Amino acid sequence: METKPYLSVIIPSYKEGKRIAENLETCIKYFADKTYEYEFVIVVDGSPDNTAEIARSYTGKLKNLRVIENPENHGKGYVVRQGLLAAKGEFRLFFDADGSTAIDHLDKFLPEFQNGNDVVIGSRDIDGSFVQVHQAKYKEIMGDGGNWAIRILLGLWQYPDTQCGFKMLSAEAAEAVATRMVVDRFGFDFELIVLAKKLGFKIKQMPVRWLNEEGSTVSLTGPNGYFQVLWDLWKTRMRLWGGAYKIK
Repeated sequence: METKPYLSVIIPSYKEGKRIAENLETCIKYFADKTYEYEFVIVVDGSPDNTAEIARSYTGKLKNLRVIENPENHGKGYVVRQGLLAAKGEFRLFFDADGSTAIDHLDKFLPEFQNGNDVVIGSRDIDGSFVQVHQAKYKEIMGDGGNWAIRILLGLWQYPDTQCGFKMLSAEAAEAVATRMVVDRFGFDFELIVLAKKLGFKIKQMPVRWLNEEGSTVSLTGPNGYFQVLWDLWKTRMRLWGGAYKIK
């Protein structure tokens, strides 16, 4: 009988050929003394570089590693829910391939599930958080404006940072939420949180140390742009009003 892992680590990846190896080396060191069962699921989203090749080179170095390579690019939201549903762990973490929020945050995130939480999310805007290297000023201004729009439209008043890329869910929460999510691009974070809240899962925010890494694909326009996020925000609000998410 196959042993169900205690933890699944999901890494959505796109154009990460220059950065993912360093993050995976850090993961190898972090998990070296862990006694629980774990797996890694790296989802490469139609990347035109050698991200998938580098990820596969860690087979055997990183325990229970699976690489899922999509032939076409769909967006971070698409591959996060793909990874959450492909994972088998009792708890499922996804975090960024660039390591902007380090894997050692697990030390404080995992115990929160023993305290009755179903979803634990990182935040860069609550007490105890620390932003070591900031984004460009215009990105921070746009991000702050977007966060207020998210809080107002979705009623997520207590969540000043929905977009941090370090989030964990129990298997039950992951499957209930991911099967309802439809946002393919960067707006998926707020969709995940509002669905978890509407479904009655207990959500805990945790402060993180965050280091902005160069090479982000976020822009003002285009499929990964801020305007697309705002459009996805409005569509999420309309789906909630219209009952499209089938939440009883």
